[in-house]
Amino acid sequence: MLQSIKTKRARLLALTAVAAMMIVSAACAGGSGAKQGAPADASKQAETKKEAKALTVGYLNVMDDAQAILAYDAKLYEKHGLNVKMQPFESGTDLIKAMVGGQVDAGVLGFTNAVTWAAKGAGLKVVGGAQLGFHSLLVKNDSGIKTVEDLKGKKLASQKQGSTADIVLNGVTLAQAKLTNKDVQMVYAEPAQAIQSLAGGAVDAAFVFEPYARMAQLTSPVTQIYEIGKVWPFPCMVVITTDDMLKKDRDAVNRMLDAQKEAIDMLQKDPQKAADYITPRFIQGESFKTQSGEVKATSVIKDSIASQTFNWEITPDQIKRMQEIADIMIAQKALDKPVKVEDILDLSWQQQQQAKK
Repeated sequence: MLQSIKTKRARLLALTAVAAMMIVSAACAGGSGAKQGAPADASKQAETKKEAKALTVGYLNVMDDAQAILAYDAKLYEKHGLNVKMQPFESGTDLIKAMVGGQVDAGVLGFTNAVTWAAKGAGLKVVGGAQLGFHSLLVKNDSGIKTVEDLKGKKLASQKQGSTADIVLNGVTLAQAKLTNKDVQMVYAEPAQAIQSLAGGAVDAAFVFEPYARMAQLTSPVTQIYEIGKVWPFPCMVVITTDDMLKKDRDAVNRMLDAQKEAIDMLQKDPQKAADYITPRFIQGESFKTQSGEVKATSVIKDSIASQTFNWEITPDQIKRMQEIADIMIAQKALDKPVKVEDILDLSWQQQQQAKK
């Protein structure tokens, strides 16, 4: 009995440490990763600096925004002639409000935010892809919950109402299991709190994204029983800017997209190299304590990166899926009026890239 109590306490302490690690990283907008060498030609470096275009990029300190973070930490923005200021936000809603208000030039955030504000008449455009949706359903190993259908009558932790997670949870995950949010006891919480609640037994399941899903499985006896990206792939994160920014300096936006495309190539082809740069954003220290002992912090982030699909292209099938999401939002009354997705897309940069192939 005493040993059991000690074990539970240890696991809760580990999850508390996870939450602390995630929170502290949000403040380090200028966080460092691995360092790249300076150009050999000092005069060329000075010339590049002189010609660099200023751009403020908004982001959330989550794995979904890895391309924006990596482009900064690996100095890819500089490589493409930009002087970027990274502006962190705690939610996509706050980020897009700042963009509409002119405090941010562009950002990587949930497609649902673009749809919501487009319906309000805000001059926004989706100019590139970022990441396909990854939301994992975690349960405790001894819960007896094996499928989404088994959640009926159970407590489920997920992000706040109206978030991308909430929209796809209700419109896809629960709907496909012939359930609604009335069939479960919803607990709305941020991911770090959700996995703490799951580990402590306050909820029966948690619907979270990376790297929270990976960290939870390393620190607690929990299992992933469902991942929406495998069942219903959808473009979760996209690159958004304003009509005004495109009119003012489309070239700067294109350079940002060039840098983020290079970042996505690294994320997809060399997740370890990408992890070497961005791990300090998510985990402090060289190692991470798990149930089986300590592992390298970069290994945790590398696995989180490798579990996801980052893509700079927005395909015709993804556009159809975007329209499905917009229609789901209408059904959920998250939108006041229908939105035609094509009206908020500007894929001219993407078309240029495709023409080069």
